[in-house]
Amino acid sequence: MISFHKKKKWFITGGAGFIGSHAVDLLVSAGCQVTVYDNLSLSTDRYIKDYVKKGKIRFYKRDLLDFRYLNKVIAGCDVVWHLAANTDIPGGVLKHRIDLDNDVIATFNVLEAMVKNDIKDILFASTGAVYGESIKGTFRENSGPLIPLSLYGAGKIASEAFISAYCSLFGIKAWIFRFGNVIGDRISHGAIYDFIHKLKKNKKTLEILGKGIGEKNYFLVEECIHGMLFTYHKASKGPFPYLINLGTDSTSKVMKIVRIVIEEMGLSNVKYHFTGTERGWPGDQPVVLLDTSKIHKLGWFAKRTSDEAVRIATRRLLGKEKFKLSIDTKF
Repeated sequence: MISFHKKKKWFITGGAGFIGSHAVDLLVSAGCQVTVYDNLSLSTDRYIKDYVKKGKIRFYKRDLLDFRYLNKVIAGCDVVWHLAANTDIPGGVLKHRIDLDNDVIATFNVLEAMVKNDIKDILFASTGAVYGESIKGTFRENSGPLIPLSLYGAGKIASEAFISAYCSLFGIKAWIFRFGNVIGDRISHGAIYDFIHKLKKNKKTLEILGKGIGEKNYFLVEECIHGMLFTYHKASKGPFPYLINLGTDSTSKVMKIVRIVIEEMGLSNVKYHFTGTERGWPGDQPVVLLDTSKIHKLGWFAKRTSDEAVRIATRRLLGKEKFKLSIDTKF
């Protein structure tokens, strides 16, 4: 069970998206007051519209670049859960401003609105993409220099820097989470999602981006949310910004994911076609190994391995398992 301050008023950016909509499920089930702010550019209101109709949440379909509106509707909230971002990493290669606008400037506007409305707490979704190339060993929170390969990673680093400065200058208390790969039933992109949809179209041949040598940390969306809330309360005194890697202490290789998806879809004799490039897409990090010892010392551990999370997420996407996060979810 997840415990947190139910009396706090939560402001969730990106609250209609993959992680955000699950966070809304949890907070509503706990009886919290929730405001969702999302421009729906990368999502729909599918998972929150019933809450809106029943008056259980306030929802504003607006852009974070609209500072005047943001500054008005954030008033009265206690905690900002900043999940809004551009999650289309390859898309940043085509639209160069998207990560600047949707990550950096959006985060700056959120921070400014917090200062003007005397809101102190912010939970920020960052990424392991800030670390850049993994040459040897795992990435710890103090690893550096940070040399991102994508505009997405660059946008997150810049956002972290602004958050750090606002903590120093204006008394903001921030918890920054560098995620592994978060997966679950509402994802709209990523390896598992892509493999499933490719195999639905062609059950005989599967195209695999790159050389099939990728290895990354995967963990379930409910464990991501639980880890964030756990850290928010366990590390309530900082120091701020409180920076932490969040994920499992294991990884999944691309070909293992392929085998799990094929097995869960009941397929056999599938041929593989590799694109043969060094990276799956421009800005991709084929190998990402996060050191999660810091959050372990706080007392939080993912309950499932990366491979187990991949199988569960695959089953959910295929409709084999149903899931909805609530205050009664066991961890």
